[in-house]
Amino acid sequence: MLLRIAVEEPTVGLCDADDLNIGPLQVVVEEAGHVTMRETDDADAERTGRLRGSLEGSKKERSDRDRAGWGHVPFIMRCGTAGRLESGVLMVNVSVALRALKSRNYRLFFSGQSISLIGTWMTRVATSWLIYRLTHSAFLLGVASFAGQVPLFFLAPLAGVWVDRWNRHRTLVATQVLSMLQSFALAVLAFTGVIQVWHVIALMLFQGVINAFDMPARQAFVIQMVDDRADLPNAIALNSSMVNGARLIGPAIAGVIIAAAGEGYCFLIDGISYVAVIASLLAMHVPAPVARQIQTRVLEELADGWRYVSQSPPIRSILLLLATISLLGMPYTVLMPIFAGRVLGGGPHTLGILMACIGVGALVGAVALAGRRTVLGLGKVIPISAGILGAALVAFGFSRMLWLSAALLLAAGFGMMRNMAACNTILQTILDEEKRGRVMAFYTMALAGMYPFGSLIAGTAAARMGAPLTVSLSGVLCLTAAGLFARELPRFRKLVRPIYARLGILPEVATGLQAATAMSSTSEG
Repeated sequence: MLLRIAVEEPTVGLCDADDLNIGPLQVVVEEAGHVTMRETDDADAERTGRLRGSLEGSKKERSDRDRAGWGHVPFIMRCGTAGRLESGVLMVNVSVALRALKSRNYRLFFSGQSISLIGTWMTRVATSWLIYRLTHSAFLLGVASFAGQVPLFFLAPLAGVWVDRWNRHRTLVATQVLSMLQSFALAVLAFTGVIQVWHVIALMLFQGVINAFDMPARQAFVIQMVDDRADLPNAIALNSSMVNGARLIGPAIAGVIIAAAGEGYCFLIDGISYVAVIASLLAMHVPAPVARQIQTRVLEELADGWRYVSQSPPIRSILLLLATISLLGMPYTVLMPIFAGRVLGGGPHTLGILMACIGVGALVGAVALAGRRTVLGLGKVIPISAGILGAALVAFGFSRMLWLSAALLLAAGFGMMRNMAACNTILQTILDEEKRGRVMAFYTMALAGMYPFGSLIAGTAAARMGAPLTVSLSGVLCLTAAGLFARELPRFRKLVRPIYARLGILPEVATGLQAATAMSSTSEG
């Protein structure tokens, strides 16, 4: 961030930098060319004038900064009358959005997982197409999807207890090896021509059991892969970007391969792609975890984790909002074939456009979140993003034009991904380390475990009242949930603030701003 302030003498001013999500701050200009910022609760910061920042410099200077990898983001700042603020420029270095990659372990994971996720999305498309080709049954497509996800609802909480007990690094290696074997099994059955629907459903159920352990372990392991805890929000946002990038690439490749050679090659490529992430995990240098003295039973630890989640208002509310959106909001994707064919009068090409728009919106949301420097200010992102999702779904249900529907799905994907990533980041920041696996298991249960039930509800409701009304009503419910969460946000901030102070996040913000702030004087009269 570059803040240009012109000063003639040492002075003190108050600045509430809302758009930076860090205010209110006290700006102390000790001498020309030097500035420090620190937090203040002074109410005068809210009673000061308003000045809009403007980009500064000649066209050549701005061009030079662009080539150096800087982007310009205008912002609005309220500043006290003491001192003379001439112009403000918020400059976001592109490297900030990738700062978690400075950590060797996370860099290895990101590279290996990016390859593996493309294969995972190829298998998802191939299994759906295979079942449809063998049966032409929408019901069996739903059963297969349900089988692959329902273990997350029932097993994730128990898996979280084991994740807190086990070595998370070794757990991930084991789950990736088992997932690779599952993909190879699908490939063998497909190539030999003996594959049947029950084979696919059984193997998807097996993959669901693996994921019940893999997802909590993966979420809990992120903090061990970054060298600086302050990079955790960026790592989570990059994970979301990685998933959504693979969502765009994997299905496109799968469509070409299925048409040219059949589903078996998608399964084979997926199995081979796991080699990349397994190799990256084995190449990591992970410190040995501190041994825990386990004197309680699994069910007792599960109950302890549940008490911890239920007695923490911020964690409880975040998980409830996630569960609501996963149950009532996210399953709108199940109804996309109906919108593409019946509502918009299109075909497979239309469906591809709609699904791609969801993926692009989600990718943009994840990338935008990756550019944040701190977790501070993420609290308000949660209800705002949930509201964007809800509003987009309400309007989408009434749309009968392809271009408008595509634009609304961009917004829905954007809001959905920002909400998920913001919830994940705050949870991982405020929870106790010894309960990380269990909390992230409840996160997995709320996010992925509720989805299959939501799909069944959406399908049943659409059969009775139609897909458009079903999606619009789900949007209304998402808006209601977002409003309820926003109403409680001030209370949550008071509860979370001591945790941020204990973790050193609040001082880090001031220090980071001081280190990142540059001063330049202007000579304009």
